Parts: sequence; structure tokens; C-alpha cells
Amino acid sequence: MSPLSRRALATAALAALLVGCNGGPGEDGAAPARPATTAPPSAHASAKPVPPVGRSVPVGLGIPAIGVDTPVMRLGLAADGTVEVPPVTDDDRAGWYRHSPTPGQLGPSVILGHVTVGTHGDGVFRRLGELHRGDRIEARLENGTVATFAVTSVRTVAKAEFPTDDVYGDVDRPELRLITCGGPRTGEEYRDNVIVFAELSATSPATS
Repeated sequence: MSPLSRRALATAALAALLVGCNGGPGEDGAAPARPATTAPPSAHASAKPVPPVGRSVPVGLGIPAIGVDTPVMRLGLAADGTVEVPPVTDDDRAGWYRHSPTPGQLGPSVILGHVTVGTHGDGVFRRLGELHRGDRIEARLENGTVATFAVTSVRTVAKAEFPTDDVYGDVDRPELRLITCGGPRTGEEYRDNVIVFAELSATSPATS
């Protein structure tokens, strides 16, 4: 990873504490808190690794277990250095952080989404905390490839204790991170982040 990418990811790591998941007062769309379900190290060691794929921007995301089938937009950094999030009017869309690897490349690819956006409707990641280890995530890429990931853990963590290294740090295989807000809510702010960790399990051509 280049020094520029590392700096951008470090900035995003801090900004992820404030990932935009706000909703209108009185609307409670928080994903339920749950214990981490990290696979033991032996589970990774025994699985045959799937080779990384070439860089190709994600254009769609499917998570069958929670009924997600959404377009994916590109996100960067805002003028104040915080990570961009999908506009509240695009509550049904996820956003790929373009300074991270594309899904299926070596390293952690990062995708953000709202949990709730009040009067604009429920966020695309409102049920993210319901995922379990082994659940399937499909990233549809611009080049026609589908990169399929298997969930390895789901964590709900306090924003003040955001696991920066775990989310943005270097890894030796293609992985995916899905991030939204969760936990108790005060006004328009959630206390926690819900983070899904997944690793590449297969690649295939897209079907029409």
C-alpha cells in the first residue's frame, strides 16, 4: 500500500468514528448489540486461500441473509478530512471508500452505509448486526466479476474504542469491512459502530 493510501486510511479510520448514521428524533433503527463471533485462527489456516482479483470498482452489493441488494457509490474524504458517507437521500445505497482496496484485492476493502436516516427511510445497513459467521456477501465489480465473501466476525464497539488497526490495518488476504452505526441512541447520535469482517471465499463471472 502506498504512503498516500496509508495516510488516507488513517484519516478515514478516525473519521469512521463519526460515520453518518443519523436519523430523525424518535426513530430507533439501531442494529442490536451482539458479541463478537470471530473465527478461531485454525479456521483460516485450514481453508484454501482464494487468490486476489485485479482492481475493479464495486458497483453493487448483495447480502442475502439480511435482504440487501444495493448499488454502491464511491466515497472519498470530505473537505474537513472526514470520510464521506452516502447522502441521506440515498439511504438505500452503500458506499465504497475509494482509498481502500477494491473488493477482492489484497487488503481490507471498506464499505459504509446508513443504519437509519429518519424521515428519509431506513438505512441499507439497518440489519447489519444480524449477520453471523459464514453468511455470504457478494460484491459485484465493474469488470463483471462477483467477489464473494464469508463473514468471519460481527462486532459492536463503542465509537470511542474504534478498532482502527483491525479495520484498516494490512492483512495478507482479500478481506471486506462493512461499517454502520448501532447501539443506544441519544438524539441523532449512536454510541457504537457495527463492523462486519469478512474474507474472500470465491470469485465468479456475473450472471445476467
